[in-house]
Amino acid sequence: MKTHFQEELEELKKQLLTMATLVQEAISFAVQSLVKRDSELAQKTLAGESRINALEMSVEDMCLKLLALRQPMAVDLRFITSAMKIVTDLERMGDQAVNIAERAISLNEEPQLKPYLDIPRMAEVVQSMVKDVLDAFVNRNSKLARSVCERDDTVDGLNDQVFRELLTYMISDPKTITRAVHLMIVCRCLERIADHATNIAEDVIFVVDALVIKHHAYESVEGKKDK
Repeated sequence: MKTHFQEELEELKKQLLTMATLVQEAISFAVQSLVKRDSELAQKTLAGESRINALEMSVEDMCLKLLALRQPMAVDLRFITSAMKIVTDLERMGDQAVNIAERAISLNEEPQLKPYLDIPRMAEVVQSMVKDVLDAFVNRNSKLARSVCERDDTVDGLNDQVFRELLTYMISDPKTITRAVHLMIVCRCLERIADHATNIAEDVIFVVDALVIKHHAYESVEGKKDK
């Protein structure tokens, strides 16, 4: 039989996953709105922002109450403190999805600058990172979380590639500058979403393995170096 504390932890996880699902939908709608040139999809992203923000405040409140009233220890303490950071990363992912949606609405009103090939590929990698890091969190799978961290370099490389291509458009024809800048911002937003997914992956590794890997620390919470 579950204790009341265990039920509270389950509710916390449930709210986190609800928020994560909304964030995934927001990213998907925003990217599709650009690729399909469908601004109605972008509006779905904008409409969902308030619910994501509300869930962020709800989860933070739950975490603070659990810390104050339950005084958790060991893995439960790591889970709750990490949840407070994860919810912030999720909210910022939602903000980046809104930024993409806003750029998509503007771009959809203009002739398409270039075939959208690299951006959907970049978005696919980013969305796989978001999905996998949430699976890693739910299943406490630090190996999957590490694979998410590794994919961040792929996203960075694609971002640099698209930036260089768009720069050539801007240099060759000043009339393309506004559209090219919008697309650069879309790529930058995707790159930032990947960064937030990586942050969550690092938190999962902390919860599961009691290991800090931020800034390449590779140090356990007990102070032992990871060999």
